[in-house]
Amino acid sequence: MNNLLIDDYPILVLPKLASEIGLNEAIVLQQIHYWLKKSNHNHDGRLWIYNSYKEWENHFPFWSNATIRRTIASLEKQKLLIVSNYNKAGFDKTKWYSINYYLLEGVSKRVAQNEQTYCSKRANGMSQIEQMEQLKMSKPIPETTQETTTEITSKDILSPSSTTYPYRDVIDYLNQQTGKHYKSTTKKNQTVIRARSDEGFNLDDFKKVIDNKVAEWKGTDMEKYLRPETLFGTKFEGYLNQQQSNAVDEDWRKQYEEVF
Repeated sequence: MNNLLIDDYPILVLPKLASEIGLNEAIVLQQIHYWLKKSNHNHDGRLWIYNSYKEWENHFPFWSNATIRRTIASLEKQKLLIVSNYNKAGFDKTKWYSINYYLLEGVSKRVAQNEQTYCSKRANGMSQIEQMEQLKMSKPIPETTQETTTEITSKDILSPSSTTYPYRDVIDYLNQQTGKHYKSTTKKNQTVIRARSDEGFNLDDFKKVIDNKVAEWKGTDMEKYLRPETLFGTKFEGYLNQQQSNAVDEDWRKQYEEVF
């Protein structure tokens, strides 16, 4: 087989994402997403990877160092890439990266809105062509011009500046279901809610996790773990997809006693 065709692992990228945020940016974001799925580095309720620009060059040998720096800076500016520093040595300036999945959901909505607008304009255009063909086949009539436009308003598009997190709704619902008095303004509670929201989970998902664990833990020794840092931590997706049960698994109880 020709050595320019794919025998090695390919770099995948969706054309829709590339059209919206840029081709280079889409390639880097897709690769970071892939590496995050394999990462064991969990900080502040979020998975991270880290790389120096020299290491980035090994992953993207077809780009110059300047192109890589420019692409990552663009993702940071678009707020799709979250950057931090969790290095143990103070002199180590290697950057750590995570993806703002919550904001990426807004990009997905813009793509869907643009597709809908394109289809609408295409349908209107085809309709006008059909009308003109019919006019050619009939007797002359006074000229009529009708313009159909599809307007996208700012309310239809989720802009980065309009990004909000459901801190108050989530904590209010938790307090209502548990009879507790957690605050939606504390940094610790906001950190775990923001991390799960960035991963694409919505308010209904938070409510379902609360309902699942209240049904399972309330009235048992596990009731003390009906708190934001436990419910909305890294086990959130497992809680969301579990079947409700009134029985408390002894292994889970022991595990939480050890951790917390």
